[in-house]
Amino acid sequence: MINAAIVGLGRWGQTLVASVQGNSERLRFTSAVSRDPARVRDFIERHRLTVAWSLEAALADPAIDAIVLATPHSQHADQIVAVAASGKAVFCEKPLTLTRAEAERAVAACRAAGIVLGIGTDKRFFPANQELARIAASGDLGRILHIEGNFSNEVSATGFSPWRDAPDESPAGGMTGTGIHVLDTMIRMAGPVRRVQAQLLAHKPAPDPLDTISVLLEFASGVSGILAAVRCTPMFSRVHVFGRNGSAEALGRTELVLRKGGSEPEHLHLAPVDSVRANLDAFADAVAGVAPYPITPAEMIDVVAAFEAIAKAAGSEGRVRDF
Repeated sequence: MINAAIVGLGRWGQTLVASVQGNSERLRFTSAVSRDPARVRDFIERHRLTVAWSLEAALADPAIDAIVLATPHSQHADQIVAVAASGKAVFCEKPLTLTRAEAERAVAACRAAGIVLGIGTDKRFFPANQELARIAASGDLGRILHIEGNFSNEVSATGFSPWRDAPDESPAGGMTGTGIHVLDTMIRMAGPVRRVQAQLLAHKPAPDPLDTISVLLEFASGVSGILAAVRCTPMFSRVHVFGRNGSAEALGRTELVLRKGGSEPEHLHLAPVDSVRANLDAFADAVAGVAPYPITPAEMIDVVAAFEAIAKAAGSEGRVRDF
């Protein structure tokens, strides 16, 4: 059993803890770092967490094997480097960092320390997305030509937090909240992105933002892509892969539609899983040496590189960004 400390007990930090506490045989949270522990006293007591008053205090505790970061995006790079220097494993919520240079620095620190780095793109663990990636890699669809994805929700309004709406913390509308999950799923199947063009349309400011991000992507593999995210609509998730011989479409967590020429679409309904727990369990297995972590550091850097390019393109009237 891996003993972990959670750093940040906002809405998502609490989600991470609740996903595994009493449910996982691989990882448990024993400690929490919070800016205002009195505000979350009931949660801390319910999940039997001890309070560490700072990240440094958690790093100094020999009983803690891993640190899980649910902190503002701009803090991730320095925090990952600090955790790596302590020799503990580190799991960081997405986005890993806000720039490619920071991502490369964080990954290099973890590599030099020989510790496991995990990332909170848990939607990769949706059963539908897992099966979609398997089908795309199997060759059943023929040569992959195009990928479309949309992940939208209304969490920005219902769970508003001022720092999340700051332009320097969450650029490009819904990219840090939802779009980056689609980007991760796409890069898993098509490889790194070579060029992006983005359009951000904002109709209303926070705390109830009405905005959309639309992105055209060209992958280095020659695959084309379209990505979209809306920050003010009921939850919707879709990734659709088009190949020469057919297409496969993941809808939500568990539904997949397979289309082949000359036959009726095949609808698959997969068993649900807790994707947040599945991700943390995979991280724990890697820390314990049971299995490699399934998201590679190279993929983490590729996702951040594409995200940074999208944010820059969206902020410059959609100008094409090559990188």
